[in-house]
Amino acid sequence: MTEPLADPTLTSDLALARSLADMADEISMDRFRATDLVVTTKPDMTPVSDADRAVETALRAAILDSRPGDGILGEEFGVEGDTRRQWILDPIDGTKNYVRGVPIWATLISLAVDGVPVLGVVSAPALGKRWWAATGLGAYVNDRLGSRTTNEERRIHVSGVSDMADASASLSGLSRWVEAGRLDQLVDLSSRVWRTRDYGDMWPYMMVAEGQLEISGEFDLQVYDMAALAPIVQEAGGTFTSVDGEPGPWHGSALATNGLLHDEALRALGAASGDANR
Repeated sequence: MTEPLADPTLTSDLALARSLADMADEISMDRFRATDLVVTTKPDMTPVSDADRAVETALRAAILDSRPGDGILGEEFGVEGDTRRQWILDPIDGTKNYVRGVPIWATLISLAVDGVPVLGVVSAPALGKRWWAATGLGAYVNDRLGSRTTNEERRIHVSGVSDMADASASLSGLSRWVEAGRLDQLVDLSSRVWRTRDYGDMWPYMMVAEGQLEISGEFDLQVYDMAALAPIVQEAGGTFTSVDGEPGPWHGSALATNGLLHDEALRALGAASGDANR
């Protein structure tokens, strides 16, 4: 089967995003588990470290240098520019893990065109993994990130599990499901699947893309938490919507599945419609 021809501009954008991830990894790993790491509390009562700010500052400068006409939306420094092309950045997704020395965290980099994420890079250097995808180019992972001797890049795909009773799910943040009034639905879906675990932050979505999980979801998210995840799940053959079935990362919640179980998961979670726009 012939692979679709790639948009050369998108290919170039993906190469830039991966180079930005290299830059971010160097900064974040230098400060990871540092004894002098500075951690403060933002107005929303979430922590932010000096590494979060340093990573986003460096990424913004590199984007403005390489793509001066593009806009930027970042967790730490907000929106810059108003154009069709917008880079969306979460310098360290999983800051609470980062500041406690837990290795489950990543830099999330996405490019959205007219509000639709067309590429995503999720770089988790403490786990030694990086995932990436762009529309029409497929989804990939490097399992040996940082290795100088081994190239472990490989294409990834969601699982073929089609029976909910055989599915593995990660539905994060119990208190957030309670606040959303969906505790009963969460329990219902959890009782239908084979296994549930809360792996946290970006990791379960990447596990869906790799075929290790069938379902991942949570509430109380921002666009920078999700924009890089969606293209990777979708290019791996899965489906990414809000918990209510709305497409895209703009609706405050996420539900990622292998696609085969998406409508059933939406119905179990009380979505207004069980027919997601894929």
